Amino acid sequence: MDVAAILDAHFARADAPPSELVDAFHDVDVPIHRNEHIAAAALRADAQRVQRTGRWLVRHSGDRRSAVVGLALLAADWAEEDIPLIQTIGLLSNWFGTLAADALRRRHGGGQEALMWLAQRAAGWGRVYVIEALCRGSASSKARPWLLRHSCDGDFLNGYFAGQVATSAHLHEAITGPDVDDDLIDHTGRLLKTMADCGGMGLTLEHYPPARIALDAYVGHLSRQPATVNRYVDAAMIADHLARKPAERLGCTPEQRDRLVRRYLAVLDREDWCATVRAGHDPDSDFFAWFAGNVAERLCLRAFTDPNAEKS
Repeated sequence: MDVAAILDAHFARADAPPSELVDAFHDVDVPIHRNEHIAAAALRADAQRVQRTGRWLVRHSGDRRSAVVGLALLAADWAEEDIPLIQTIGLLSNWFGTLAADALRRRHGGGQEALMWLAQRAAGWGRVYVIEALCRGSASSKARPWLLRHSCDGDFLNGYFAGQVATSAHLHEAITGPDVDDDLIDHTGRLLKTMADCGGMGLTLEHYPPARIALDAYVGHLSRQPATVNRYVDAAMIADHLARKPAERLGCTPEQRDRLVRRYLAVLDREDWCATVRAGHDPDSDFFAWFAGNVAERLCLRAFTDPNAEKS
């Protein structure tokens, strides 16, 4: 409300230049998310002046708070010509990603192409905001293939949106369909691994109705892929989750759960997969020290328990 009051006072003076707003927000709370009070202030003023002010602040302000307000003004409009400017400020995605995503969604076609451009370049919290915006409009044929193959970049924060990607992009239909490629299989592994252990962040396998279908289809494709260290780790972490969780929490019977675990272990314990992880993992890394002492030990993975593992 304080930001809206400053904007109302500014727009009430017809001759007030945008530069007057650069230092106007130092002592108020400027939200980085869409705010109805700020949006209402933008709608109360002349639309062209609001657009000019928003553009100027985004382009020229050296103060983060006033740049956020400028982006919020552009997010109250629909002008297609502002897309490149919104994308550019959106690259500073931890602070500007959520408003940039909201602004792009208001553009033609839900801003899907513009959002994909930004999603490909964003990381951290900013990636969360942009991927969530894509998921809200993922019926687009352009966005769905990208979400299914590239949305998870391995960051811990992927847990906030992995389940949204799986549901909105219909993961279970894609991984059981006719057009399954390596990118889709590998990304499915990342999605399932993330959903296996993101309680408190986002949708888990326990609350994902097609979990068993996706898990079964994924391991079927995995068995026909060449081994890599990343594929090995993803599959092992999924198998570990399956082995430790009650079957009913995965939407299957104990017999179905046990069969799934056996299928994953059959791939992980193949000689070519064992040889790949022995040769390719870094035994001095903190992650693999944890992995060997926890996941590999619980599953009795041959690559880590066989004496040949020491020869790597």
